[in-house]
Amino acid sequence: MAIRVIAGTARGRRLKMVPGEGSRPVMDRVKEACFSKLGRRVAGSRFLDLYAGTGSVAIEALSRGAALAELVEQDPRALRVIRENLQLAGLQGGARVQRADVLSWLRNDVAQPFDIIYVAPPQYQGLWSQTLQLIDERPDWTHENSIVVVQIDPSERQCIELDRLAPFDERRYGNTLLWYFQVSDEAGETGDRNP
Repeated sequence: MAIRVIAGTARGRRLKMVPGEGSRPVMDRVKEACFSKLGRRVAGSRFLDLYAGTGSVAIEALSRGAALAELVEQDPRALRVIRENLQLAGLQGGARVQRADVLSWLRNDVAQPFDIIYVAPPQYQGLWSQTLQLIDERPDWTHENSIVVVQIDPSERQCIELDRLAPFDERRYGNTLLWYFQVSDEAGETGDRNP
C-alpha cells in the first residue's frame, strides 16, 4: 500500500511506510474524508498527531497550511520514517517531532492548546480511550473550539465517561472509524449510538 499527500503544497508526494506490522497507516480515502470534514480549520492551526506512525496525517495538515504540527511517536523505526517523510514533503520547518510515550507525554504541561488533535494508536490495546481520557482531564491541551479526531477499528468502539469532550460525529470507512469530539459543558457518557 502506498500513501501520499492528497492536497496542498506537497500534493502528490509519495510517503514511506513504517516496516513491520505495528503501525496503522490511514488510507488515503479516509484521510481525504477527514480533512474534508475539518475544512478551513486546518489552515493556520496548531495540529497534534499522537501515535504519529508514518507522519502522514500531520504532513497532510502542514501541506494544507497548518501553522505547526507536533508529532508524538515512540517507535524508533517510525520516527526515522517520519523524519524522512517530512523531508520528502519539504515540510520539516513546520514540524516538531517528539520521541515519547503518548500517555506519559500528555501528563506534561503544554504552553499553548492545540486546535486539532489526531489520535490513532495501535489497534486493540485500549490506548485510544486512555488517551482521550487524558486529553479530557487536562484542559490546557484544548480550547473551546478544539476538535479531537479518534481513528479506531469499529470493533474497538465503546462507551467512555468524559467531562469536557463530547462526540459530535462519526464516520465509518470499511475497517476504519473516525470519531469526532469537541469541547462541551454537557459531555457525560459517550458511545450510546451505534456507528
